[in-house]
Amino acid sequence: MSAYLNRRNFNRVILKLSGEALRETGSHDNISPPIVERIAAEIKEAHQSGMEIALVVGGGNFWRGTSASDRGMERATADYMGMLATVMNALAIQSMLEEMDVPTRVQTAIEMKNVAEPFIRRKAMRHLELGRVVIFGAGTGNPFFSTDTTAALRASEVGADIILKATKVDGVYDADPAKHPEAKRYATISFQDALAQRLGVLDSTAFSLCMDNQKPIVVFDMTEPGNIGRALTGDPIGTLVGEPTELASAS
Repeated sequence: MSAYLNRRNFNRVILKLSGEALRETGSHDNISPPIVERIAAEIKEAHQSGMEIALVVGGGNFWRGTSASDRGMERATADYMGMLATVMNALAIQSMLEEMDVPTRVQTAIEMKNVAEPFIRRKAMRHLELGRVVIFGAGTGNPFFSTDTTAALRASEVGADIILKATKVDGVYDADPAKHPEAKRYATISFQDALAQRLGVLDSTAFSLCMDNQKPIVVFDMTEPGNIGRALTGDPIGTLVGEPTELASAS
């Protein structure tokens, strides 16, 4: 993977964090300050190397629109509530990064001028060029789209080299490793093979955006301390999903 990243002049990244990742397992607290502090410290280390970093954060630790919809709530309303939850997480991460002297900006797809900037593509790119970590909140600003789709969309809009998807599993498997202990983890896999095998790397809309715009994805386990920093700095970690020619360069 390192050869691949070096060849592509790995410089600007989108780090996708789930909201659930900010919560301690088994805890009733929606946000764990120690977890947020660890994430921020690893981002800071990569940021100090000169890397341009943008974050997309989910809101599942507070609210999941699809779950509420399944229980009878009108889907669009449920999704808007989920977007607001992502902003709370964005502000928590921003606060911790600023405490560590990392300059940040939160941009939201839903205007809330007393809390954050509205998303403006050229402004986001300028923040990145000036060394600020940009945190994208409120999803795409539209219901029926996931924060995976937000990550794919923002990566294409700001010209990110890669999407780093932080999860609770250590990569992409040919079957659910929780149900199938013999499942095989891929070091690399092409977009086409992942799609044909329905491996669920991202939701279908997000995956199509990445494939169409040639945005490679690294799926990795963020629960292991240090893994976010390793992913950000290009260590061979997790599973790399991309075009066949790019995967050949990574081997």
